[in-house]
Amino acid sequence: MSFTIERIDHVVLNCHDADAVAAWYVRVLGMRLEVFSGDRLALRFGDQKLNLRPTGAPNWPTGATDSPGSLDLCFITTASPDDVAATLRDAGVTISDGPVPKTGALGPMTSYYCRDPEGNLVEIASYPAP
Repeated sequence: MSFTIERIDHVVLNCHDADAVAAWYVRVLGMRLEVFSGDRLALRFGDQKLNLRPTGAPNWPTGATDSPGSLDLCFITTASPDDVAATLRDAGVTISDGPVPKTGALGPMTSYYCRDPEGNLVEIASYPAP
């Protein structure tokens, strides 16, 4: 091979209502809202971002199916699982599962699951402290 993949830079989330999705990720997960290329919305966290693509947006390529609510996303936090649960409950978010043991890219972790306003499955996971 002439190259290898290093990391994910961004993921595009197809949305019926990009403003509502942005507000949820800012309020619940503490992401930072960014406007780019004129009127496009993105959510920044760490060195990554989620671009929010309104369904049917012209001149913005997407997958074969422009389907909001079809992603499963896993986000890592350094917060404890108890803090994750408390934050979600304080934000009025329904926890659909958790705490549950899972295996992530770096090994065992503890996860909570919920859904964003479009129905995407959002996993928030913590690795054990070293």
